[in-house]
Amino acid sequence: MIGRLVPLILLSTLEIPQQMSLHEAKLGDDVNLTCVKNNAEFSYWYKLNFGYLLETVAKGTYGRISLSGQFNNSRFSATKVGHVHSLIIRNVSKEDEATYLCHAGSVYETEFINGTILAVKDPKTQLKSVTVKQTPDMESVHLGDTMTLQCSLLSKNKNDTDQCPGEDKVHWFKGGSESHPGVIYHGNVRNKEDGRCDYSLSKTVTNSSDAGTYYCAVVTCSEILFGEGTKVVTSIAVLVTLLIFSVLVNFGLIVSRKKKPTCEQSKGTVVHHISITPHLCVYTLIV
Repeated sequence: MIGRLVPLILLSTLEIPQQMSLHEAKLGDDVNLTCVKNNAEFSYWYKLNFGYLLETVAKGTYGRISLSGQFNNSRFSATKVGHVHSLIIRNVSKEDEATYLCHAGSVYETEFINGTILAVKDPKTQLKSVTVKQTPDMESVHLGDTMTLQCSLLSKNKNDTDQCPGEDKVHWFKGGSESHPGVIYHGNVRNKEDGRCDYSLSKTVTNSSDAGTYYCAVVTCSEILFGEGTKVVTSIAVLVTLLIFSVLVNFGLIVSRKKKPTCEQSKGTVVHHISITPHLCVYTLIV
C-alpha cells in the first residue's frame, strides 16, 4: 500500500516536468524514450494514462535498474549510459499509449526531468472515419485577455454526434514551455451537430509564460486522437519581434549612408578640380 502511495506523494510535492513532448509511433515499432540527469543516484520511469493511476515502470538505485510488475517482460527495458536514462518499449501496442515521465535525482533532491506522450498509430486504420481539427492555427493575445481555443471532432457519419465523448474525455495540454505543461486543462462542449463535436478551452493569459503551443487530445473508444496544435503568442512577443526588425533596418540605413558617394563626371563638362567630402561632391568648372 505504501509503495502505491509513493508516486502520488511525489506528484503532489514535486514540480511536474518542464518539458513535454509528443512521440508518434506505428503499431509494432520499437520506441526509445530518454532523459538526461547528471549524477543521478535514483531514477524512475512512470506511466500515466488518461483516467488511470500512476504506474511505476522501472526504478534504478545507484546504477541498478529493475522493472516493476507487469512491465517486467521482454518488451520493456531500462538502461543508464553516462547521464542518459532510457526506457525502451519493443513492439508497441495500443495499450502502451500513455504519458511517460522520467524522474531522477539524489537522496537530497529529486525532480521530474521530462515527459513524453506516446501516441500509437495503427496503419490499418489510416483512413479514419473520425479526425480532430484545432482552430485557430495561431492566436495572438494581449496580457490579461482571455483566449478561446477550439477542438473539433469530425466524423464522416453525420449521425455520430450522439457518440460525442464527454468533457472528461477531452484534454488540453501545453508542450515545450517553462510553465506547468503536465497540468492537463479541461474545456467544455460547445456544439454537437451533423457529425461534428466542438470543444473549447478558455484561459486568461496572465503572463508571457502562458504563450506556447496548446494541443487537444480526444479519448475515443478505440484510440487517443491528437490535434495539430494552436500556437499562442502574446502581444509583447510580437512587439519585440517588430522592434528587432526595426533596429536592423535602421542600422542598415545608417551603414549605407556612411558610404562615400561616387562622383561622376557629366559628359560634355570640363572639370578643373573635384573635391570630395564624406557627404558632398564639389565640382569646380572652367568657364
